Parts: sequence; structure tokens; C-alpha cells
Amino acid sequence: MTNTFYTDFDTQCREEERKHDYRTPFEQDRDRIIHTASFRRLQAKTQVFLSGEYDFYRTRLTHSLEVAQIGRAICTYLQRKSEFFNETFFVDANLVEAICLSHDLGHPPFGHAGERTLHDVMKPFGGFEGNAQTLRLLTETIYSDKVSRKGMNPTRAFLDGVLKYKTMYGELENPKNHFIYNEQKQSLNFVFEGYDVTKEIAAGNKRDNFRSIECQIMDWSDDVAYSLNDVADGIHSGFITKSKIEQWAEKQLLNDDQKESLKKLYAAMDNGNVERHLSGKIGKYIESVTLEEANNPMSGKTNRYRFDLLIDEKAKQESKMFKQLSLDLVFLSPQLHQVERKGDYLLKKIFDTFKEAYINTDTFSTHLLPPYVEQNMKNASQVDQRVRLICDYIAGMTDGFAIRTYKRLFDPDFGSLVDLI
Repeated sequence: MTNTFYTDFDTQCREEERKHDYRTPFEQDRDRIIHTASFRRLQAKTQVFLSGEYDFYRTRLTHSLEVAQIGRAICTYLQRKSEFFNETFFVDANLVEAICLSHDLGHPPFGHAGERTLHDVMKPFGGFEGNAQTLRLLTETIYSDKVSRKGMNPTRAFLDGVLKYKTMYGELENPKNHFIYNEQKQSLNFVFEGYDVTKEIAAGNKRDNFRSIECQIMDWSDDVAYSLNDVADGIHSGFITKSKIEQWAEKQLLNDDQKESLKKLYAAMDNGNVERHLSGKIGKYIESVTLEEANNPMSGKTNRYRFDLLIDEKAKQESKMFKQLSLDLVFLSPQLHQVERKGDYLLKKIFDTFKEAYINTDTFSTHLLPPYVEQNMKNASQVDQRVRLICDYIAGMTDGFAIRTYKRLFDPDFGSLVDLI
């Protein structure tokens, strides 16, 4: 049965036309993501706690799987409940799943702390941003091997769904996050074919919030997953206790619904069923969404811009409260800051060492990087391109691989060669 929500404009690929396949274009997008090394590496990248430190807590991979499940469920809910959708006109759940599975692909080791570190060292060379790096993976590097660098030739709808931000690094006076790289304007040109979003929509939040319905679903799914699950992990780890929440709540301007939500959380903590209590909220957050028709420069070109996702204010405020709770009691804790400081130190030392060895020289006296990366260095004509290749290599590291790389470079007592093969 044909889904008339999408047209050839949505399924068109950035590069060559794909070969005929029994799968839909969006099923191909999803499957290509799952079978990549970049996706597998998420199992060893930090979500909240350092990967491998505890087996029970979430990693980037398990978080991405949870976001994908929520995203699919929202698609199902909207198709069954929305007045705008029916059996032949609906948001494709496979497309949303692909977007959700991909949304954190570009994040480096050591979580958001690692992202800040790479941005600091990359400021003179175009900056670093997790979403921009995801875009770079999908369009340029995700299928790189020992011979060539290659993206996955994504469909327009898939690429647009991942493209949360449309502001370029060079447009911002002091960019910290929420941008794409300057050279990625070509991706904007492909996604919006004929419509210059960088000129016709004001810079800042208004432009970055101009998103397809699939991107909006992914963004809310991400909020739902980490606002609830980060709290669960924080409670299980001992960072969040009842007394700490009570002290925290006294300093907040909470409304009655938020206060009642905390009372129920206390009861769940007393009864030992935190996971069940917070997981039950996922369904309520899914059912908190509705659709509203939109009128904008892209709404006449694709149904993906004909609708906006509306979220019930009560659910939105509760989610916001849980995010702030995790931020204040877990992410701002001395323990996590100590680990983040260590990650910052490691990544800067690794980056500076590679940069010293490979920038401003065509004769590499030491071979610190794999041969295919060195060959790409030689092929790069500009310093910025070479530094970006170093950044790509570091951003692709897992937490453990980054630590081992540091030890091989600087620890005299560490001599493991096994993962160099």
C-alpha cells in the first residue's frame, strides 16, 4: 500500500540514484545505519556515566535505541489518533527510526564534555558540534575504509530529519553549540532545493526551529528518553536521593503539577519501582502530542513541512523539570566533573600530539595515525582540512579507545599493541 505522504522529492538521494531494492528508501536508510561501525561504537560512548564503569547504566547506543522506540510509537499513535492521517497518509515510522538511531552518531568520547573539548581545540578550524558531525558522517565519512572516504547517500527526508540546526559556524559571533560547519551549506541546499533557509528565515532559534515533522518527533523522543532515563540512572547510581531532591525542590519555582510529580517519584523510590514508574510516563508523553497544520515556504513542496508537532504543556514542563533535576544533581556533581576533567585532558593531549605530527608537513616523520588517515592527510590541500581529519578520527573513538590511545602515547608502562591491527 502506497504512503502518499511522501513523494519523489522526499525519497531523492543526495548523490546517485539507488539500485532497485525490495525495501523502501527509508527502510534502506535505517538498515544502512544499523550496519555501520559508527553505530556500533555508540555502545562504548558515554551517555551520563563513563562507558564501561557500570554495566547497568545507559550508553549512547541504548539511549539511541530507546529514542528510536519512542519515535516509532509516536508515529503509530499519530496515525491512529490524528484527524490528518489515515492508512495511506502518515509519517513513516522507518524514517523516524533511522533519524532517531542516527541522532547521536557524531558525538565524541566522554559525552558532552568531549564535545566541548573538541570544540575548544577546533575553534580556529571551523569548530566542532555533535549534530554537525553526524551530518558529516552521513554525507562524507560513515562508509570510510582503508581506501576511500564515503557517506551513505541518504535520502532528502532522512538527511533533513537529522538536520536540527541550520545556522553555520561562520555566521555566529561566538559559537558554542547548535551550528553546522561552514562547508555543510551544500547539505542545506540539497535539503531545501531552491529555498535558501539561511537568508529567508532569521538567524538563531527561528531558523534552527524550522524543522520537518520527523525531526520534531525525533527531538521530542530524545527529550522524553533522556529526561526520564537520566533520572533513573541517577537514582540507581546514588547521585539522586530523596533528600537531595527535596533540598533541590525547595530552591525551584515548581508548579503544583510538578510538585505532585515529585511526590509520586518519592513513593516509587520508597517502593523500589523507579524504573516501572518512570517507564510508565513514556506512554503518557507519547500521548501528549497532537498535530497542527503549518503554512511556510516548504509546506507546499513537501508534506513533511505541512504539520507541526504540538506537545501538551503539562508533559513539557514535567520533562523540563526532570532534565533540570538530572543536570543539577548528576551532571554538575563533583564526581562527574572530575571524570569530565580527565576526559578533557586526554583529548587535548591526543589532539595536540596528532596536530604537531601532521600539520604543516608533507613528510610524516612519525606514523601515529592509520595509513588511510595519513593518505587523506596528504590529499588535503588546506590546513583546516587536515585538522578536520584529525578531529574526525578522535570524534570516532570510544571512551576506552581514547584512554588506550593516551596510554600508548604517554604512559611508559603501557605497551598494548593489540588494537592497532
